Amino acid sequence: MPENPPQSALPAGTRPPLSAVDVIAFFCELFAFGTLAFWGFAAFALPWNVIVGIGAPVLAILVWALFVSPRAVLAVHPFVRGVVELLVYLAATLAWWGMGLAWVGLVFAVIAITVGVIAGRRRFD
Repeated sequence: MPENPPQSALPAGTRPPLSAVDVIAFFCELFAFGTLAFWGFAAFALPWNVIVGIGAPVLAILVWALFVSPRAVLAVHPFVRGVVELLVYLAATLAWWGMGLAWVGLVFAVIAITVGVIAGRRRFD
């Protein structure tokens, strides 16, 4: 498997090409945000369903943008990035469990954590 060149070896304004792991990690992120929105709208009665259905994914996206995204606002230690990423996945997993669909949450957790670990190892090799 060819390795990505280090960031310093790339021409200015470019990044390493995306891999299948990067694409799957992106879909895990989208699924987590969508899960939080679905949970908010489905698990609460009016008017709380609108507030939580919009607020939960917005809060998760804000935390993601601050700490985990490729252009994160706050530069933190990679361990902190991993913990924040896992907390967003944990929130989505608990949302599925709270809706009585524990198997969906468990399958998502296994996939998201596996992809997150593989992607994290690739970033820091």
